[in-house]
This record gives sequence, structure tokens and C-alpha cells, in this order.
Amino acid sequence: MRFADLHLHTNFSDGTYTPEELINRVSTTGIESIAITDHDTVDGIPTAIEAANKKDIEVIPAIELSTEYDGLEIHILGYLIDYKKEELIDKLDFLKKNRQERIYKMLSRLKEMDVFIKAEDVFKLAGSGTVGRLHLARILLKEGYANSIYDAFAKYIGERAPAYVCGFHLSPYEAIKLIKDVGGISVLAHPLSMKRDDLIPLFIDYGMRGLEVYYPEHSKATTEYYKGLADKYSLLITGGSDYHGDAKPEVQLGSIKLPYALVEKLKEEKSKI
Repeated sequence: MRFADLHLHTNFSDGTYTPEELINRVSTTGIESIAITDHDTVDGIPTAIEAANKKDIEVIPAIELSTEYDGLEIHILGYLIDYKKEELIDKLDFLKKNRQERIYKMLSRLKEMDVFIKAEDVFKLAGSGTVGRLHLARILLKEGYANSIYDAFAKYIGERAPAYVCGFHLSPYEAIKLIKDVGGISVLAHPLSMKRDDLIPLFIDYGMRGLEVYYPEHSKATTEYYKGLADKYSLLITGGSDYHGDAKPEVQLGSIKLPYALVEKLKEEKSKI
């Protein structure tokens, strides 16, 4: 049986491994098909494809777009996208700058809490990739303001924490449309974290085609629940580990092994576009 993991991050966003390092690790798991779903960037895809070709691993071009709706941070996955399309690259350049502005806003809130983090330390850690909360959490841990990554999110920058800023200048509608315009298929990432299942029909009206059902934080009951919702709304089912390397050591590569038949259904949907 063939397996896939359709949610992986590299150091081009907030993962800790280069695309080559990630591919080497994937090659030890028995997983034959992966999707690089870096946050608001496709820069790691070409290198991943080149490395994967040497290991006989399939790389599905993908992305995880960060959006905002009604004060909620909502992530939309895009699969089988034309990652070289100019309109996508232009939008991602805008989103990268937006992410940088967001870091400054969170640092300002942290300062009000007598937590002093230098912006240059966060951006240095992110390097040329898209900067995000996980980079900030790693600096908070390094500087002794938190005992763990989880603690940094819980105390400071989680969605219900005092220094959290949403501030994404992209709506779910715009993300779903963008993914469609570059030939991709949009899927709601880790729906449990949204805690607003009532929004799923709205996103379907926007053109969303799938739910990320298999996810490390989904219990067996939660997985069955979202499988039921996918069946109810005739949505595609996807899944993945959301692997970030050493930044989230509790998430192991290979913890989610998606049956390859679900990848084939994604491709069937792509053929209809």
C-alpha cells in the first residue's frame, strides 16, 4: 500500500529542515508522496522536487495560506497549484510583507508586558523564509520567557493570548479564489482549530473542495466526525502531520500516513478544472 503526507513545512516558512533534509527524512518513513505546504510561500518547492526525484518520492506543489475571517485565523491549503504563476508570486510578496508587519505588532504588545524581544532576532531566525509565530515562540523560549514552544503560545502569542495579533490581509474567499485561479484545489486545514464548523458551508460556496480530516491533534472521534462532514458535503478528504521538524518535536514525521487513494482523488478533481 502506498502512503502520503500532505502537510509538511520546510525552513522556507517555519519548519527547521531544508527541503533536501526533509526529503531525506521522508525517505526513511515509507511515505512515497508528500506536499510541501509552507506558509504563504512556494519558494521551497523547486528544491524539494529536485531532491525528491533522487529518492523516487512524489512532491505535490502546495501551499498553506493564512487568512482572517471575523477575527479568526483560518488556514487554507492549496494543492496541485501552478506555483510559478505570476499572480500567485505577486500576492505572496504582499503577504510576506504583511507577516513582517504582524511580527512588529506582536513585539509591541509583548513590550507592554515587559517582554523584550528584538525584531532582528526573529527575522534572523526566519532567514529568507516567511516569518511567523513559531519563529517568535522559538525566540521567546531561547530568551527564557517561556519553558517550551507550547508555553510561549499559551502565555503570549496563542490565539487567546494577550500578545496575539491576527492581522492577515487575505480573506478565505480571496485565498480560495487565488488557489482556483492558479489551477489548485482548496482544502480547509485542521478544521478543529477553527472551532466554527458553521463556516464550512460558506467556504464551500466560495469554492472550497476538501477538509483536512487526518491530523495529529484529531482524536479518533474527531477524525470520524470530519469524515462524516466531508461525506455530507461531498468534499475531498486529505491529511498530514503538519511536520515542522525540531520546532515542534512532539509531531513525528510518519505519524500520519494517508492512503494514496486519497491523493488520486485530488488528482481526479484537478483533471476537472
